[in-house]
Amino acid sequence: MADGRTTAAAFLVAELRRARVRRGWSQDELARAVNYSASMVSAVELGQQAPTTKYLELADRALDTDGLFTRMLTDLVSLDRAQPWLRGWRAILEQARAVRWYEPRYVPGLFQTEAYARAVFEAGALLDPDEVDRRLTDRMDRQQILHAERPPHIVAVLDEAVLRRRVGEPKVMCDQAMHLVRVATEHPRVRMHVVPRSAGEYPALGGQFALATLPDGTELAYLDCQVRGQELDRPEDLLRLQRVWEVTLGEALPPQESIELMREVAESWS
Repeated sequence: MADGRTTAAAFLVAELRRARVRRGWSQDELARAVNYSASMVSAVELGQQAPTTKYLELADRALDTDGLFTRMLTDLVSLDRAQPWLRGWRAILEQARAVRWYEPRYVPGLFQTEAYARAVFEAGALLDPDEVDRRLTDRMDRQQILHAERPPHIVAVLDEAVLRRRVGEPKVMCDQAMHLVRVATEHPRVRMHVVPRSAGEYPALGGQFALATLPDGTELAYLDCQVRGQELDRPEDLLRLQRVWEVTLGEALPPQESIELMREVAESWS
């Protein structure tokens, strides 16, 4: 649902489920017919996973629907900006095979220590303690993505101000900077860069963004703000952010120099 109305994507998913039921098949039986896992069939029907063109072609063949669902994806869902399987940054991270992530304000959530994350949520006393605890638990749980069987390749670029701006006590900042060093040196699928203060002004300072590549090659962008996150998939928006990313990466220090800077900042907080 989006603004109380059924989206084209939600309609496709509902009709796909109805077609299976009319056939008298369980999710397991459809899974065998299309040569996908039952968990994939379930995820599609729950709106948690985007059905690919190949998946729908096989479903059309198995359910004898004469290409109906493939046409719906091509002719209707591609025009729909509120697809139900785009359910926020966590869902995107769980699906992505590669992520390019820029942050000018805070350490990226995937790399935050618990103490740093708590300080972020407690800032200004805007959230009650229960909400702080809920958000903290969610953020720490989300970090399990880094330890999945096949975690995404992540290239993160941080502005040096992220390391220099105090969040919590100095010890929190020292521990956080050293945690970044450990992630950058020990995690085989994470590469980290820092844009030094000497770089001056550059286009990405306008705000945080991330570019995620999904297994089928689809690319999405995610912007975070005070109220809610925003997902983008319009080609012109993606092209703009890709250009900003390339310029920003060109301003950043190489990985080893970035790690040395993070160590230096950690010492300054100790």
